[in-house]
Amino acid sequence: MKIAVAGKGGVGKTTIAASIARLYADEGHKVLAIDADPDANLGFALGMDAEKASLITPLSEMHELIEERTGAQPGMAGSYFKLNPKVDDIPDRFCTDIDGIKLLVMGKVKKGGSGCVCPESALLRALLNHLILDRDEEVIMDMEAGIEHLARGTAESVDAFLIVVEPSQKSVQTAETTSKLARDIGVSHFFTVFNKIRNQKEEEWLTGQISELPFLGRVSYNEKVIEADLQGTPVYHLDKLFAQEIRGIKKNLEKELSAGR
Repeated sequence: MKIAVAGKGGVGKTTIAASIARLYADEGHKVLAIDADPDANLGFALGMDAEKASLITPLSEMHELIEERTGAQPGMAGSYFKLNPKVDDIPDRFCTDIDGIKLLVMGKVKKGGSGCVCPESALLRALLNHLILDRDEEVIMDMEAGIEHLARGTAESVDAFLIVVEPSQKSVQTAETTSKLARDIGVSHFFTVFNKIRNQKEEEWLTGQISELPFLGRVSYNEKVIEADLQGTPVYHLDKLFAQEIRGIKKNLEKELSAGR
């Protein structure tokens, strides 16, 4: 399974991405968690010590590696570089293990979509293409709303694109923009996950706002999420209701994908 999780900043997509990754790992699957959000909080959400997480250098900032693989220095305007650099050894060299989950931090590229032509982007896109097409792990990607790392060929091979939304107009607008961007580059399986839902009225409002995207499930507003963040503990292990809701989302996702094949 190759799953991308996106949404407006603050909606809880990183927590949900980490929880789905943890669920697969607890079931005995090999899991590769990709932090493709410039805020780079996925390691912390998976339970990594904050100080240790802060020491991880994103791949986009590994200038010597980028030059070695692409033939060009990052930031050099007008330079020639390889569009398909060697990347197959990068996951095993630069992943950090967190209780059986491999974490790879991508970092930020300069521009989104087809507008970014730079050595950093070439390396990250080639790497993501390799992770999605050639690796046999479950790959869970924590994306930013702009989906900068997804190229057309890669996007077409993503099994599911989850857009996390909360009860707010800004979140809905981001979801609509994200789904359009993803459609433009070939993503075909879209789903929404409602987060921070306090009551039936909020769920019904969200359903009315984005009814065109299939709905996988809701995650209730939960103080335990804040508690888990303060403790540096994955909320999936801290609260039974939250874990149950994540399992329901995963079950619905697998059912939807199975029905579409």
